[in-house]
Amino acid sequence: MSDRIPRIREALEQGLNTQEVAIRDDSHLHAGHAGAKTGLGHFHVTIRSPRFTGTSPIERHKLVYEALGTLMQTDIHAVSIRALAPEE
Repeated sequence: MSDRIPRIREALEQGLNTQEVAIRDDSHLHAGHAGAKTGLGHFHVTIRSPRFTGTSPIERHKLVYEALGTLMQTDIHAVSIRALAPEE
């Protein structure tokens, strides 16, 4: 479980050519939640990437989910996303 944040960071950095990535594990806030019972985590990510320039919030979220790939099935139950272009 302790290696989840580095794996999430690596996936985001590689998939989105990030300038900034901050990840917070909020799993402890969801104890008793159905997703917590499966052992998957709840995370909050802030990402700054040139890939987000000229894209809508929905497109940005899709890019994040794409970068996370199989981690969404193996490690992550829920992710809160703050996705920013470099100029934001």
